[in-house]
Amino acid sequence: MNERRALAFGIAAVLLWSTVATAFKLTLAEFTPIQMLSVASAVSATVLMIICLAQGKGHLIASTFSANPWYYLLLGLINPLAYYIILFKAYDLLPASQAQTINYSWAITLTLMAAVFLGQKIRRQDWIACALSYFGVIVIATKGALLNMQFDSPFGVGLALLSTLLWAGYWILNTKNKADPIIGVLLGFLVALPFAAMLCWWEGSAWKITHKGWLAVTYVGLFEMGVTFVLWLTALKLTTNTAKISNLIFASPFISLFLLATIIGEEIHWTTLIGLILIIMGLVVQQWRFSKRPLKTQNS
Repeated sequence: MNERRALAFGIAAVLLWSTVATAFKLTLAEFTPIQMLSVASAVSATVLMIICLAQGKGHLIASTFSANPWYYLLLGLINPLAYYIILFKAYDLLPASQAQTINYSWAITLTLMAAVFLGQKIRRQDWIACALSYFGVIVIATKGALLNMQFDSPFGVGLALLSTLLWAGYWILNTKNKADPIIGVLLGFLVALPFAAMLCWWEGSAWKITHKGWLAVTYVGLFEMGVTFVLWLTALKLTTNTAKISNLIFASPFISLFLLATIIGEEIHWTTLIGLILIIMGLVVQQWRFSKRPLKTQNS
C-alpha cells in the first residue's frame, strides 16, 4: 500500500513540476522577475506555514532558526532569493524550453561542486556524464551551430547556468542541515521575503496585473516552490525503492516541452530536444551502478 501511495505522490509531483515552465512564461508576461519572486515566495511561505501548523511543527520554526540564524540567512539569500531571481530572468530572456533544459543540468553541476567543497571523489562515469550534459547545453544554446558558437542570448544562457551553480550550492549547504526539511525550506522563504520586498521597492515597477497574472503567479508559488516539494518528500519517505521514485523525474522535462508547445505555442527547436536527450543520458550514466557481474547491473 505504501509503495502505491509513494508512486502516486511521486507522479503528482512530477506532473506539477512539468507545468511550471509554462507557468513561468505566463507569469513573466505581466510580472518582472523580482515581482514574481516576491509574490510567489509569499504564497509559498503561507502554504508551507499552514502545512507545518497542520503537522504540529509550528513550535519548531522559531527554535530552529534561533539555533543557527546566520546559516538560515545564507540559505534564504541563496534560495529562494538569488536562485529564483536569476532563474526567472533566464526564462525572461530565453525560450522557456531552453531555460528549463539548461537548468536541468544542475545535478551534474552538483557532482563537480561536491568534489570541490565536500571532497567527494569524481568517478570516471561522472566525467562522461559531465561531457554529455554540457555538450547538450552547448547544442541547445547554439541551436546546433557548434562551430560558430553563436548564442541568441549569451546573458540568458549564462544566467541559466548560474542558476545551476546556486541550486547545487544550496543543496551542498543543506547537507549540514539536520532540521525538518519542510521547516528548513519555510525559513528560507521567511528570510527572503523582506529582501524581495525591498528589491520591489527599489525596482519601482508598476503593478498593473490582470487576474490571469495573479492566478499564474499563485500557481508558481504553490506548485514550483511549495506543495510539490512536500509531495516529493512524502513519496521518498513512503517508498522502499528510492531509485524507482527518483527516476520518475526524468519524464518531467519531456512533459514540460509538450505543454510549452501545446499551451503557449512555443516552438521547440529540434536542437533543444537533442540537447535534452544528451543531458538525460548524462544523468543516467551518472546514476548507473556498474556491477562486477555484467548480467546484474542495476539503477541507483
